[in-house]
Amino acid sequence: MRQEERLSLILERLSQTGSVGVSGVATELGVSTASVRRDLQLLEEQHLLSRTHGGAVANATVYELPLRYRSGSHKGEKRRIAAVAAERVDDTVATVGMTGGTTTTEVARRLADRLGLTVVTNALNIASDLALHPDIKLIVTGGTARSESYELVGPLAESTLAGLNLDIVVVGVDGISIGGGLTTYHEVEAATNRAMIGRAHRVIVVADGSKVGKLALARICDVEAVDELITDTSADAAELARLEAAGVTVTQT
Repeated sequence: MRQEERLSLILERLSQTGSVGVSGVATELGVSTASVRRDLQLLEEQHLLSRTHGGAVANATVYELPLRYRSGSHKGEKRRIAAVAAERVDDTVATVGMTGGTTTTEVARRLADRLGLTVVTNALNIASDLALHPDIKLIVTGGTARSESYELVGPLAESTLAGLNLDIVVVGVDGISIGGGLTTYHEVEAATNRAMIGRAHRVIVVADGSKVGKLALARICDVEAVDELITDTSADAAELARLEAAGVTVTQT
């Protein structure tokens, strides 16, 4: 198991239980206790946890989990969601907007071999992947880079988007709910995502079940702006019913 996968799983366990033990993590991951201690030290240096005797506890302050540590969480669900989202990009779609996120990154990988498709993104990692495919026309916004999400955000990004029209936008979120709408951890990122949504004819949200019913800090937009939510079967059924009642098409993989 790669270190980034171990780190992601450690942080996921912390979010679930509030604390982890070195020996328990070592047994679960099938690695040595020395490896786990090194992983905990690295995460503590990044202010993502606090080490204790024999383990670690979650910090009192909630930090946004960096994108590089999110890929190991709900990986299978995200791939299935991405496969369905890619099917929405048929021959009638010429231009696709894509925000950052682990699930949108999976969608981009499934679109990489499409012919004649234009992709507009503010995500540096998605742009890096698609730049290697000459049959994709790639447009990357300007903006200020966020290391947590690899996204370009702010007025420069929004001014780029203002001059474009998108058939579909595929949006990654940190939370979606009736009460909170679409939400994310950072207010400037929320504003840039809102600008991209505003330029699209059709809005598709891709979010694993853990995001459904969740509320993050910054509001992107109301759920009325969303045409379809693609999620997995672990999503809260009651919240999905409320979203459908509000006019959102819900697809579960």
